[in-house]
Amino acid sequence: MYSNQDISKVIKTHFAFATHEQLQRFEILPTIYSDWNEKINVVSRKDIENIFERHILHSLAIAKVCHFKPNSEILDVGTGGGFPGIPLAILFPEVNFTLIDSIGKKIRVVNEVKDALGLKNVNAIQMRAEHISGHFDFIVSRAVTQMPEFVEWVRNKISKIEYHSLDNGILYLKGGDLTQELEPILQGKGKKPKIKIYDIYNYFPSDFFETKKVVYIKL
Repeated sequence: MYSNQDISKVIKTHFAFATHEQLQRFEILPTIYSDWNEKINVVSRKDIENIFERHILHSLAIAKVCHFKPNSEILDVGTGGGFPGIPLAILFPEVNFTLIDSIGKKIRVVNEVKDALGLKNVNAIQMRAEHISGHFDFIVSRAVTQMPEFVEWVRNKISKIEYHSLDNGILYLKGGDLTQELEPILQGKGKKPKIKIYDIYNYFPSDFFETKKVVYIKL
C-alpha cells in the first residue's frame, strides 16, 4: 500500500506540473475506490490493495506518451470503474473526458467517484462504443477486447483536426507480446495504420510494469 506521502511523491516525480489540488485528489482516490468497491465490485480484491500502482499509475502511463492539450476531447471506451479516464481527468483538468461502459453499475461508480473528487471535466455514460456519436482527439482504453475488434468499434470516431504533437488516434493499455494481435490491423485493406508500442517499464520501472505497454495506433 502506498501512503498519501508516497502517492504525492510518485505523481510529482513523474508529472512535475501537478498542482497541490491534483495531488490531494490522487491521495484520496484509493480510499474512494476502496469504499465503493465494498458496495459494487469493480476492482478485484487483490488489486484494490495495490490500486495506486495497478490502476491509477498504470492509467497515467498514457500521459507519458501524450500530454493532452486544453479543450481536447478524449473518449475512454470500456472504462469499468473509471480507468484510465478518471486518473487522466485529474491530471488534465482542462481536457474533456467522455467515459463509456455498457454496464450500468460501473458507470454509477464512475459518477460517484467523479462527484467525490469534484471533477467537472468528466461525462460518464452507459453506452456501447459502437453507439457513441461525435469525434475525439484520442480514444483510450485498457484491454477491453482484442485490438482488431476495438479498432473497428472506434475507427470512425477520431477527429481529423490535429493539434497535438502526436497525431490523433488510439492509446491502448495492453500487456504481453502483441505481435499476433496487431497483425490483422496491419494486414487490413486500405491505408496501413501507424502503430508504435511504448514500454511502460521505461517510465515506471517496477516489476508490475515489466510486460505492460501503451499501444498507439493512427488509423
